[in-house]
Amino acid sequence: MHRRGSLLRCFSLELAEGKTVLRLPGANTGIGKTTAMDLARRGAKVILACRDKRKAEVAIQEIIQETGNQQVIFMQLDLASLQSVRSFADNFLKSESRLDLLINNAGIISGGKTEDGFGMILSVNHLGPFLLTLLLLDRLKASGPSRVVNVSSIGHKQGRMDFNCLTTHKDLGLGSSYFQVHRKYCHSKLCNVLFTYELAKRLQGSDVTCYSLHPGAIMTEIFRDSSFWWTLLIKPVEFLFFKDAEAGAQTTLYCALEPGIEHLSGHYFDQCSLQTNIHPKARDDATSKKLWELSESFCGLS
Repeated sequence: MHRRGSLLRCFSLELAEGKTVLRLPGANTGIGKTTAMDLARRGAKVILACRDKRKAEVAIQEIIQETGNQQVIFMQLDLASLQSVRSFADNFLKSESRLDLLINNAGIISGGKTEDGFGMILSVNHLGPFLLTLLLLDRLKASGPSRVVNVSSIGHKQGRMDFNCLTTHKDLGLGSSYFQVHRKYCHSKLCNVLFTYELAKRLQGSDVTCYSLHPGAIMTEIFRDSSFWWTLLIKPVEFLFFKDAEAGAQTTLYCALEPGIEHLSGHYFDQCSLQTNIHPKARDDATSKKLWELSESFCGLS
């Protein structure tokens, strides 16, 4: 870890030559593209899993031009569709012989339901990454030592798990106002931390480790689906207090690359550092197990 001016940086010198990295979604903008750029510069084969092919191809050309690494590839994926997740996993396993690093970076704030009947935020931010991780787990194990990095948010502290709402409505909460939708986002980010915690327990004895993290308040497109008035309100705050994409990518890169943190699998990071004062609800054994089992049921795995 290294501080340059006011920017805390992942200063790992680890190369990634010969490694395959799967980065999803949002790898065509913001911290997703910045992370992909860094990993490509280190020599990794980087696969950008995105919904928008046109935007992804523009980002790929920029990354190739900037890094000289020709091994930057687009694969179609829509996390709002469990069928799309399954098709993606099938295609990936047929085309790629290894997977060294899986970075789950889903973080939408958008209402509505998916074609599967789940809340949009629940599906994109949690169920899709959950299902994909499990479908690719054997490949991760075969490629070990490998890592799973789940990008959460400090918003998880405001989240809670309402299993009654989940089972009854297949959603993290009720209501469609922006503030209600934002609460669902916080709930989904708690899901990310709980999923990482439970995954680490189930991976014990394997050569796969996993980490969750808060990237910081980032100037990204996460508010692109917000109302006009909310966007008007948030923009000045974003300009004054939010990090840029380079700063926001640092903790993701730390968890992806830093040697010697394998014993911290399942833990939560911020500012390129382990967070030891995490709220008990984010490391509750019964809650993480129940969320895992319900997620398996929703995804048709149990």
